[in-house]
Amino acid sequence: MSQSFDIAVIGATGTVGETLVQILEERDFPVANLYLLASSESAGHSVPFRGKNVRVREVDEFDFSKVQLVFFAAGPAVTLSFAPRATAAGCAVIDLSGALPAAQAPQVVPEANGQVLAGLKKPVQLSSPSASATVLAVVLAPLRGLLDIQRVTLTASLAVSSQGREAVKELARQTAELLNVRPLEPRFFDRQMAFNLLAQVGTPDAQGHTLLEKRLVKELREVLAEPSLKISVTCIQAPVFFGDSFSVTLQSTAAVDLAKVNAALGVAPGIELVEAGDYPTAVGDAVGQDVVYVGRVRTSVDDPAELNLWLTSDNVRKGAALNAVQLAELLIKDLL
Repeated sequence: MSQSFDIAVIGATGTVGETLVQILEERDFPVANLYLLASSESAGHSVPFRGKNVRVREVDEFDFSKVQLVFFAAGPAVTLSFAPRATAAGCAVIDLSGALPAAQAPQVVPEANGQVLAGLKKPVQLSSPSASATVLAVVLAPLRGLLDIQRVTLTASLAVSSQGREAVKELARQTAELLNVRPLEPRFFDRQMAFNLLAQVGTPDAQGHTLLEKRLVKELREVLAEPSLKISVTCIQAPVFFGDSFSVTLQSTAAVDLAKVNAALGVAPGIELVEAGDYPTAVGDAVGQDVVYVGRVRTSVDDPAELNLWLTSDNVRKGAALNAVQLAELLIKDLL
């Protein structure tokens, strides 16, 4: 492509931000000038890009008129503070925080609802869903024409990297403490994380649901254009650094044709179907890869209209950073 674009990445020193920059280079995205932005605490660091170390600047001082596209890979507060400035300067915005309302910045997963971009006007604002919603959308999209899905029930075993770099450091510290038979004092997590499972990710509301669980339900309904789809979610924290895994049950109105399901999953973009008798794992398969792995495809023991699946993917790469870059690749065709 002959045209190139000036781009900013906010949150460039975080796990998702760094991976996003890496993927821009790997996919040879047409970047003219790359501006890496973060808080004052992270300003001054550098991130490698195309053989050079790009210095991270403070976002507060940045002039958004210098760029055509901005990735927001920091928290919701950062997006709410700076997205209006970026839009006012005429920049396209891709937000990964979930902070922007759907009417303003639709949730998009290219494999599931990329056609949404056709109706947008400049300057475009898009939301890249949470990693869990992205993964589920990639897998459910090719099944919509085969199954009349009435309910989705899932248990999401999330890697600690879903909570950022500090959570990764904390799991490493706790693991080292326990392996060296030293007393363990939890810091980032409220209890032992290493060699353990925590029954929730975040603080539950009065009804017992966490913000992440509610966000997943909302985003998945939007991406699939199924506002009344019944979705039951439990997010648990697993002692894994990178790579989310999901046990998924789909309730249909009629008996499931497994041959057709496997055929659809086998040719769907963004999916790697693992043959019967084997199954994928986060560490052994998904980490560092650009697809969602699907295995253990089967119907229920006593209900032929119930489909059970096992999914795993790299939460930072496939679930977050890659989806955002794929959205940018769609944008540069018509909307930048």
